[in-house]
Amino acid sequence: MAKSRKPWYGRDFGLSFRMGLTMFLLAALYAAFIVVLMAAGVRLATLIVIVGLVLLSQLIFSDQLVLLASGARIMRPEQAPDLHQMISRLAQLADLPTPKLAWINTRMPNAFAIGKNPKSAVIAVTRGLVDRLDAHEIEAVLAHELTHIKNRDVTVISLASFFAMIASFIVQQFFFVGLSMGGDRRGGRNNEGEDLIIVWLASIVVWAISFILIRTLSRYREYAADRGSAILTGHPGYLASALQKIQSGVRTTPSRDLRQAESMNAFFIFPAVRKDSVMEVLSTHPTIEHRIRQLERIQQDMEKR
Repeated sequence: MAKSRKPWYGRDFGLSFRMGLTMFLLAALYAAFIVVLMAAGVRLATLIVIVGLVLLSQLIFSDQLVLLASGARIMRPEQAPDLHQMISRLAQLADLPTPKLAWINTRMPNAFAIGKNPKSAVIAVTRGLVDRLDAHEIEAVLAHELTHIKNRDVTVISLASFFAMIASFIVQQFFFVGLSMGGDRRGGRNNEGEDLIIVWLASIVVWAISFILIRTLSRYREYAADRGSAILTGHPGYLASALQKIQSGVRTTPSRDLRQAESMNAFFIFPAVRKDSVMEVLSTHPTIEHRIRQLERIQQDMEKR
């Protein structure tokens, strides 16, 4: 890759606006949720301690937990010199510190980026990705993941998903919420059962709205990362070809392996779902057709200049 290529295109204001708006709306939603919990009798001290501990642990350990859950292992430069050279060149073009590289020993072709900031970032690639893609396509995938790091959208998605995860947990395990109830009795009548139902219904509303907001942001950030990859490499077609091969590889991955990887879908460059699955409709990613169409438009714009 020549160093004379066009510099990084700059900040994606569309993504920045959507990230800010999503965080604002989610913050307002979660504040209202906390008010409902308090009104239903959940002890404020218990709520603060639980939420504080979980949030603190997520901020400190989330990256390590993601790597652990995916089975990723950090690789030294001498273990994969070609990949490290690619990442180093692309990071220089994007004006980023060179992230660490992690390896996942699975046949499913995929990749993801994590990191609270560019200095602590890690890009993970699977064995299936390296085996299936050629050098140009791998470079395009790495550029896509570097764009996520540049845009800092991984951190925003992680934080945005935090309270949605709490609400989802309450929806699934709402009977245990009664353990935190204050046992308020009004007029001699025990209201714990009614309060529990209120908490459960509020949790469903919070989870549903969070689901929509987070997926709307997640889909846009994939478009932004695709665009960044196209500009960094100078060849949108490389990423389009890579996405088609990744899709083909994911479609032929055993269902058991896909189920094990589903929890990572928000991070992957392509979700671990089969075609025509109901999860494809609810996916964190745009369809492959829409992504390729955008890359084709970028290619046309480049050719006009």
